[in-house]
Amino acid sequence: MARPSFTASLVNYRVYIACLVIIILDVVAGVLGIQAEIAQNKARSLRVWIFRCQDPSYHALSLAMAAVVFLALAQVVTNLSTQFVFIRSKGELQRSSSNKQLAVVSLIFSWILFIVAFALLVSGAMANSRSRRNCGIYDRRFLLFGGILCFIHGLFSVSYCFYSTAAVQDERNLNTSEPQLPASV
Repeated sequence: MARPSFTASLVNYRVYIACLVIIILDVVAGVLGIQAEIAQNKARSLRVWIFRCQDPSYHALSLAMAAVVFLALAQVVTNLSTQFVFIRSKGELQRSSSNKQLAVVSLIFSWILFIVAFALLVSGAMANSRSRRNCGIYDRRFLLFGGILCFIHGLFSVSYCFYSTAAVQDERNLNTSEPQLPASV
């Protein structure tokens, strides 16, 4: 059994470090989003029948914006720390390895979760940036759902890191195991 090369083990080490950083950034973003929701709920509010008026919470605003920054950093680390895996056609999708297919699916879900969580956290932050009371019919919970989606984003981002690395190694192994044809003279 052949031992992995030094560069292969270095790549694996780099992926593990990147995954750890992504998990930390997404967990911090999620916790900050949930803490922003708690701070927003502590703000003074008035409820009459189905209407609710609430004063903005500047503490919730700062926590929500910090969560947005950590979520964006997690997405940047995800995309910069891995080798990009893409599929150009439906035929290539059917011929590609399962690792490559899972990498692409994880990348797509990672981006969808990033966009939705980002939008929810920014919407929750903007609701707390106004200088006057915010009145409405229902309780939105944007910050809570944005914080929860940060955790799920971390799972898909880490799976993208692992699957994309495995897909690239699969392609390298496939290219080195194919017999080389002699050059025509």
